[in-house]
Amino acid sequence: MRPALDLAGPKKTRWWEHAVRFLFGGAVTAAAGVVAHRWGPVVGGLFLGFPSIFPAGITLVKQHDGRAKAVDDARGARLGSLGLVAFGVVVWAAARSWAPVPTLAAATLAWVLVDLGAWALVYGSRRE
Repeated sequence: MRPALDLAGPKKTRWWEHAVRFLFGGAVTAAAGVVAHRWGPVVGGLFLGFPSIFPAGITLVKQHDGRAKAVDDARGARLGSLGLVAFGVVVWAAARSWAPVPTLAAATLAWVLVDLGAWALVYGSRRE
């Protein structure tokens, strides 16, 4: 599977579907803030790794494009989460001793490399 840009995609959805995604994402982010306030920033940071609009978004994908496309999007989200974990680990390890810009640069590089590697492992050998 090759990533592709679908410019007609936004026309398939109604305004309220975007509002649901926005509100759900905001609610998940707010919940992560509550968790961080109650149990500290380390635990709260774990909850910020939750793909906040994924649950609302995947239901829209299934509704508009079918189950197979939703399953493929879920697989991609799982791979993307690996990159977020790599980003977080690098920030956690480097933030105390490195300056902010090199820390974020290294974390971003780790995120890109992990996600590209995961994509290559899962999709690289498949034929469309």
